[in-house]
Amino acid sequence: MPELKWSEVRAAPVVLISGTETVLADRAARLLRDSLRQSDPSVEISDVNAAEYVPGDLASFASPSLFGEPRLIRVSSAEKANDAFIEELLVYLQAPADDTTVVVRHGGGQRGKKFLDGIRSGVGGGVEVVCSELKRDADKYDFAQAEFRMAGKKATPGALRAVTSAFADDLAELASACQQLISDASTEITEATVDRYYGGRVETNAFKVADATLAGRHGEALITLRHALASGADPVPMVAAFASKLRTMAKLWGARGSSAQLASQFGLAPWQVDRARRDLQGWTDEGLARGIEAIALADAEVKGGGRDPEFALERMIDVLSSRGEAVRP
Repeated sequence: MPELKWSEVRAAPVVLISGTETVLADRAARLLRDSLRQSDPSVEISDVNAAEYVPGDLASFASPSLFGEPRLIRVSSAEKANDAFIEELLVYLQAPADDTTVVVRHGGGQRGKKFLDGIRSGVGGGVEVVCSELKRDADKYDFAQAEFRMAGKKATPGALRAVTSAFADDLAELASACQQLISDASTEITEATVDRYYGGRVETNAFKVADATLAGRHGEALITLRHALASGADPVPMVAAFASKLRTMAKLWGARGSSAQLASQFGLAPWQVDRARRDLQGWTDEGLARGIEAIALADAEVKGGGRDPEFALERMIDVLSSRGEAVRP
């Protein structure tokens, strides 16, 4: 049975939307609904809660209407389905109704295993849309890019990087930020646009400090750091931003190949490969090792192991801005 990404969802007699990432599942369901409405605005939509299913509802909603409109049946909470729903869906899979799309949202777990196995085996001619948690930065970048593309808005690579960095820890917040930019921006969305809206985000400030540091701009990095701390930035995610960049640099140290090849190999976006390669210029094996040690030390100190988190951050910046050559006591 075909297994699709959320952005690749398409109509089928049965569409299983599985996985724990609610934001992606909602996006997939909305895309499918809009696609069906575009094909036929008269599509009849019915909603079913599988946990509170009333026997006979599935057959009733799938029955041909007087005017023969296509039908979309949206099933929620399938991971909590009652016995009646499970039994009737298994029967339905044997002979799906014509001109009907049944969307089954299953958030995970073993409940409903019989119908999950049935759908996945190809019975009923279904497809599965997998909506797992997005953990890689490249996947979050792709998500943001898809948000702007589907809205018909242009966003520069710098804008995509900025908004993804600002909301890296919460996909729902990232989605909300993208929609806010889409709603308010009348022209192309640039990095400056994102900074105007979300420049105060801790993550954004952290990556600005890291960018200046790894570019060797020691003074600028310290000024940006102090501004971020004065604005209420937490030192812990500040160090995490540096750690994220150094991990990517370490992955790519000595790697050969095109940006696309290395992105696929290491689970990154091509722009991340290009950025890491640029950041690696001038580094040595020993310098990179010292840089990683400096981050580990700073991480321990800002989490309670040291007396002065700000001093710990400044010492880390000294080491990294000199590409691991400066060692401050």
